[in-house]
Amino acid sequence: MAFQIPRGTQDILPGEAEKWQYIEKIARDICERYNYHEIRTPIFEHTELFLRGVGDTTDIVQKEMYTFEDKGGRSLTLRPEGTAPVVRSFVEHKMYGNPNQPVKLYYIGPMFRYERPQAGRFRQFVQFGVEALGSSDPAMDAEVIALAMELYQTLGLKQLKLVINSLGDAESRKAHRQALIDHFRGRIHELCEDCQVRLEKNPLRILDCKKDRDHELMATAPSILDYLNEESHQYFEKVKSYLTKLGIPFEVDARLVRGLDYYNHTTFEIMSDAEGFGAITTLCGGGRYNGLVQEIGGPETPGIGFALSIERLLAALEAEGITLPVREGIDCYVVAVGERAKEESVLLVNQLRKAGIVADKDYQDRKVKAQLKAADRLNAKLVAILGDDELAKNVINIKEMSTGEQTEVPLPSLIDFLKERLS
Repeated sequence: MAFQIPRGTQDILPGEAEKWQYIEKIARDICERYNYHEIRTPIFEHTELFLRGVGDTTDIVQKEMYTFEDKGGRSLTLRPEGTAPVVRSFVEHKMYGNPNQPVKLYYIGPMFRYERPQAGRFRQFVQFGVEALGSSDPAMDAEVIALAMELYQTLGLKQLKLVINSLGDAESRKAHRQALIDHFRGRIHELCEDCQVRLEKNPLRILDCKKDRDHELMATAPSILDYLNEESHQYFEKVKSYLTKLGIPFEVDARLVRGLDYYNHTTFEIMSDAEGFGAITTLCGGGRYNGLVQEIGGPETPGIGFALSIERLLAALEAEGITLPVREGIDCYVVAVGERAKEESVLLVNQLRKAGIVADKDYQDRKVKAQLKAADRLNAKLVAILGDDELAKNVINIKEMSTGEQTEVPLPSLIDFLKERLS
């Protein structure tokens, strides 16, 4: 039987994995400069965490979670998103008591959602996200957005669009909720079954419906911005003011509600405007979630964060024709000629590696010509040719692959010579 990869997953092979490593390194470097620290949570959590944290009216909870019972009869779920597990850890480990506040965290890891696989969307995908917990300052919202924008721009993306909205506080949302119910109730039968259920449970979710997004009722639905109380309005104005000060252009979209129940106040998405990127343009989404910590059992603690898919990021880079500066090839390939040289090459390659030089050698007992071809396939910058004659003279021949130039180098000086050439 020939086994195949499960639908909606992918193997990241050598040649591609280096791109992922480069992106992850840039993300970690930026987080370090912004004083965010890595957190790693389990790949599966108790199902109740996502029911309470993400919301039982969301598509994620209703349709997309991978849920199973363990041998003890406990319901567990492969994490579909990163915020709820991070907040669970924040509460469980009492990080709200840390002297350094706010607590600023980031994560990189696989998430799982049972949805229809398509370009840039997988059932197992990798998210990078940040969470800042403990500050209700609108400048914190601007910082989180700035971090996301800096990551994309550092990687070379230019066709970006930032869209923001405010969902307001509890009072604002209560007034808007009733307006939405009044707006949709008379014609709710025209919308999908999910929307009909959401009308009373969470009418804001109707605006996020993928099936009915083009229905005329969506275009005429009451805007949350018309129901913001003065405090929520002023908060949103400050966020916009900080973004302007930071030189980050944005658009306001009153229909941007995001797909998770825990958001309030600021919500945002970063989209790709690159030609040919596809119908689904969202690269990154996030927002403020001031009630989530309490929902998961902690004290009243404000929070804000975002998450982005590495797969979507790679697709955007491809759409803009951006090549990442990842390492291609190796520094030095050691060609051994003769039995004694083969034995010495094992030690020599090990010494080169310990000196920080990316090195390899033949392990298939190939002839010299085949070894040189192997060096060429590995895109080696230099080839070190060692034979019994060279060993007798305590020297080694170095061939520059780009020019064909050869130099005889004393073996004790080899590492210094290679480092000089490679620099």
